Amino acid sequence: MNTYDVAVIGSGPGGYVAAIRCAQLGMKTAIIEKYITLGGTCLNVGCIPSKALLDSSHHYHDAIKHFEEHGIEISGAVKMNLEKMIDRKQKVVDTNTAGVKYLMDKNKIAVFEGIGSFVDATHINIAKTNPEATDEQIEAKNIIIATGSKPATLPFITLDKKRIITSTEALSLTEIPKHMVVIGGGVIGLELGQVYSRLGAQVSVIEYMDRIIPTMDASLSKELQKVLKKQGVKFYTKHKVTAVKTSAKEVTITADDKKGNPVEFKGDYCLVSVGRRPYTEGLALDKAGVKANDKGQIEVNDHLQTNVGNIYAIGDVIKGAMLAHKAEEEGVFVAETLVGQKPHIDYNLIPGVVYTWPEVAAVGKTEEELKEAGVEYKSGQFPMRALGRSRASGDIDGFVKILADANTDEVLGVHMCGARVADLIAEAVVAMEFRASAEDIARISHAHPTYAEAVKEAALAATDKRSIHS
Repeated sequence: MNTYDVAVIGSGPGGYVAAIRCAQLGMKTAIIEKYITLGGTCLNVGCIPSKALLDSSHHYHDAIKHFEEHGIEISGAVKMNLEKMIDRKQKVVDTNTAGVKYLMDKNKIAVFEGIGSFVDATHINIAKTNPEATDEQIEAKNIIIATGSKPATLPFITLDKKRIITSTEALSLTEIPKHMVVIGGGVIGLELGQVYSRLGAQVSVIEYMDRIIPTMDASLSKELQKVLKKQGVKFYTKHKVTAVKTSAKEVTITADDKKGNPVEFKGDYCLVSVGRRPYTEGLALDKAGVKANDKGQIEVNDHLQTNVGNIYAIGDVIKGAMLAHKAEEEGVFVAETLVGQKPHIDYNLIPGVVYTWPEVAAVGKTEEELKEAGVEYKSGQFPMRALGRSRASGDIDGFVKILADANTDEVLGVHMCGARVADLIAEAVVAMEFRASAEDIARISHAHPTYAEAVKEAALAATDKRSIHS
């Protein structure tokens, strides 16, 4: 039987990063993955393929909507080839997953293909998915559970994966929907909804809460909904879906509207995007004695250690935001903890991003959270349309808002909507990690002309309402 210092179950961003860091720190490491490719949901059917389609659809949308104003004239109709677009997406995925395999080889990490399940607290059975392979067992001094999550659904919805689909199927459609009804106005639903809206589908978003992206600052919800509405997406907030039924080529969604009256939506596709759930099926946690809560999340302490001392859990299978970069930080955290280091994660400073266009990004506290906590704060906001760089590119929607402590001026939250804010938010994270004040950011030189100038201007506005360009 092969014996390892660490075995990681799951090869998503949390798992493979944990494995690499363990190997870097001198531990003999194994990783177990049930699929034939590494990378988990993120690289195979999540973050990476969805961004590939978002970028491709963005190019197409610009070609038919905005090229002419830039002086680019195209003779004849601009054609969209969905098959080629999906093929490009898959090539991007294949390149990324091959990169993870290269990193495993480079770091001398043993890779086992199969379904990992506990025999006991130190032994893992690997059931081979290849019928020609033989099951095997390995032993590990420490084990990291990094099995991620799967799309959630509602109890009364039957996912046929043909007309009633999840994000996984939405990444590989063979036709452009005539009318895609999206249940759920969160990150995944809005990103994939925008992809197909750009390609010509009518998209309707049904959201149970009173606004889209409800966990983010209300100002971001309002701005993004306004922009997407201009692009043709229809929104139905405060609507409770009660039934979803399908026929050969049509899906009927029944919901109660804001007043409790039943309404019907008909489309040829229904994307169910109501969040994700921890994926622990088949792990046989009970054989190792590992406890999970009633939400299916594995319970861990501040060291990400389960109730069984040598078993840890990271990423989507534990509490907290289901984000790839959060899982990566946790993977490194556990690896360094195992060798006696003292790593640190500030969960308040894990940024969140929506990769629509305009993008949405945020870190720290929202205004709603500060008000609820009774924190005295001040706010500075700057519109993207006031930037020379935004005018030059035509990306004038959105803003940057900085929330700072009213007494100390420490930055408590940064909320952005606009071009490239998925990248700009890193400046805010760095500033907040070092407990910067709004004035600190305001006094830093930002290159001109850039979108990043909006961060400086918002900091100036928060400091003492002295924004220069608004």
